[in-house]
Amino acid sequence: MKKVTAECEFGGRKYSLTTGEMAKQASGAVMIQFGDTSVFVAAQTGPSRPGTDFFPLTVDYRERLAAAGKFAGGYLKREGRPTTREVLTCRLTDRPIRPLFPKGFRDEVQIQSNVMSSDGENDPDVLSITGASAALMVSGMPFKGPIAAVRVGQVDGQLILMPTVQQMAESKLDLIVAGSKTAVLMIEGFAQQMPEQEMGDAIMFAHKEIQTLCALQEDLVRQAGVQPTVVPAAADNPFDAILKSQAYDRMKQAKTTKLKQDRGDKVGELKKELIAHYFPADAETSSDGLTRAQFGDAFYKLEARVVRDLILSGVRLDGRAPGDLRAVSCGVSVIPRVHGSALFTRGETQSLATVTLGTTRDQQKSDGLFGEEAQRFMLHYYFPSFSVGECRPIRGPGRREIGHGCLAERSVAPVIPPSEKFPYTIRVISDILESNGSSSMASVCSATLGLMDAGVPILQPVAGISIGLVDEGDKYTLLTDIMGDEDHFGDMDFKVAGTGRGVTGIQLDLKTEGISEEIIRHTLDQALKARKELLREMLTTIRRPRTEVSEHAPKLVQTSINPEKIGLLIGPGGKTIRAIQEESGAMIDIAEDGTVTISAVNAQSADAALARIEALCEEIQVGRIYNGTVTSIKDFGAFIEIAPGKDGLCHISELSDGFVKNVTDICKVGDKFEVKVIAVDDQNRVKLSRRAVLAAQKPDAEEE
Repeated sequence: MKKVTAECEFGGRKYSLTTGEMAKQASGAVMIQFGDTSVFVAAQTGPSRPGTDFFPLTVDYRERLAAAGKFAGGYLKREGRPTTREVLTCRLTDRPIRPLFPKGFRDEVQIQSNVMSSDGENDPDVLSITGASAALMVSGMPFKGPIAAVRVGQVDGQLILMPTVQQMAESKLDLIVAGSKTAVLMIEGFAQQMPEQEMGDAIMFAHKEIQTLCALQEDLVRQAGVQPTVVPAAADNPFDAILKSQAYDRMKQAKTTKLKQDRGDKVGELKKELIAHYFPADAETSSDGLTRAQFGDAFYKLEARVVRDLILSGVRLDGRAPGDLRAVSCGVSVIPRVHGSALFTRGETQSLATVTLGTTRDQQKSDGLFGEEAQRFMLHYYFPSFSVGECRPIRGPGRREIGHGCLAERSVAPVIPPSEKFPYTIRVISDILESNGSSSMASVCSATLGLMDAGVPILQPVAGISIGLVDEGDKYTLLTDIMGDEDHFGDMDFKVAGTGRGVTGIQLDLKTEGISEEIIRHTLDQALKARKELLREMLTTIRRPRTEVSEHAPKLVQTSINPEKIGLLIGPGGKTIRAIQEESGAMIDIAEDGTVTISAVNAQSADAALARIEALCEEIQVGRIYNGTVTSIKDFGAFIEIAPGKDGLCHISELSDGFVKNVTDICKVGDKFEVKVIAVDDQNRVKLSRRAVLAAQKPDAEEE
């Protein structure tokens, strides 16, 4: 293949796709460039392992710091395991691509995206999605593309296409939308309580721009002369008709059992009975020569068909109407000693949230293409196997746990108070104790309750809900608060989190080739109704955040000092700050802007440290009276310390209201008395007067 390039003007910058020059042995490879940020994406296919009954698609995205001209930190100067950001981008790339491969396609497909250059302005994560589509389009694989993705921000009420990193720092919206020319395939967005109408407008604004990038890929494919592979239709499975005629009604009866485990048991019993009938004595083939693999495929199709038919007829598996929530119960302060806790249960999905409050030293610091970041709010999601009645190896968090946790975290983050109002570092843990659909949105609800229980003054309570879809072309049904089976056999999982004022988080996953604007807007409206109902239930448990943090939480106090006095507070070799910490028992952190954060196990320690810092760093005010200590005596007067490290001269003529022959007649080193600041010269030398204090006190004495 010869080198070909397709390019256009997009968002005020050049957007280009190049193939045929690099990685010629790969199935497909594309270099995608936007501004001076470039991502190399390779797509490779190969035969799958025998017996594979799923589509083995793997996506890997890496941001090497060399792309920004930086070295990796640590002893080894090379990158290690994927960062959280890289994992999230892998998921963003996978989600819109997976539904566009033919059903029954089982070949292994790997997509690898490497950031080759970063200009510090254009975020490469969204380029990985479009680059993956372009690489698949030139690979000749049976991919029903093209698709593309764009990011949309909002600054001063205006939507911005492909905002820069600097613009995103001011944006009230971070929205990534992927889609084809005709439909939306994936949404991942976070906003500061954006109304549903505005969110819908932003999604459709993004989709309009996506069409330009789809046309760009078609131009690239046309120049490359690539023809996609046509996958022949799968052969008819005789078991499809057999099971539909003989087991449809029994499957329907099993699937309308209300409880998840009972429902699973009945479906399992039906499957076991049918296997025993068609494959007696554990035979591998039936009397008609049909295989167990054919039976398994047909049984799955029957299960899906029954669930979808029930939903389209207006009947849900647990008897609810399409717009109904499952039963909700909430509780707070369910665990002792932790700084806040909450238990949120919706149907058979249950999340236990625990909240930990810490200091600035507990912030999560990470280095990336755009510099080091400090994170003061974290939400970590755990999904143990017992929550779904299974046993599996216990390992570190997987991509799903990382993705669900970050979705919940970013959905709650817009209501976390600023550090100036609440200086604590906050960590929320969501343990999923029971799961039957939408555990990430349950984590949003439990986190909100736990934060309120911990005394975090959140701006607004947040709730989240998941909306499902069954779409049969001319007819579709939206389902509020979907269960596991409705998610598994349905077409959509559309999660929406927000407050009563607007959306804070939104995520769309599809199993179809896209949804229309009508479905998107109906989903947002249905989610708003459910969200308000959830908030009412939650606020009956705890109406507002507690006025005080837990007695077990560290006590944090903040003050501001002149940045020029940071050195004075630290002292030579850290002597001064260490002395304050040792005497008070508090920990002190100083920011470059002069913000001082004091943390202690009790209020007394924090107050003692605060008093020392304020006395040390405050500006000396002319006319103010200070309690001073004599530090040295000279013939012409006494030097008196009026603040830690700050002294002034009280001239012999200012020591008393009468004549003073010798300074030692009035005071000695170590004496304490009140003095008034009468002047501070241009060299910051302080002049003091005890006589002025005595004169002010004399009328009071005469009156007595």
